[in-house]
Amino acid sequence: MALFEIETNAHIMVGWAETREDAEVLCRKHYPEEDIVRVTRRPRDVWVISKRLLGLQESTDPCDTARDCLHRAAGDKVHAIRLYMLDTGSDLHAAQRAIETNMSLGW
Repeated sequence: MALFEIETNAHIMVGWAETREDAEVLCRKHYPEEDIVRVTRRPRDVWVISKRLLGLQESTDPCDTARDCLHRAAGDKVHAIRLYMLDTGSDLHAAQRAIETNMSLGW
């Protein structure tokens, strides 16, 4: 199986499929209302995201407080930021950075 990157008008998915056509079927199964914009076979067996590109140049240890706020907010980023600000007394910028960093770490 190969790793495919499937881009729709609203999402970018990464998944295993035997062929390009199978990757498109997988996408249509989960997001039937979206148009497929691009399907690319990845050259390697892993998906890599640059931490520098995401602005994560300092420590990237998961933050238990941010993860708890994401859990209490059921994954709603804006609500989680508000909860984080209330729980820690952080300003908006620090709270947004903490929540988004933890989301990118695979909350």
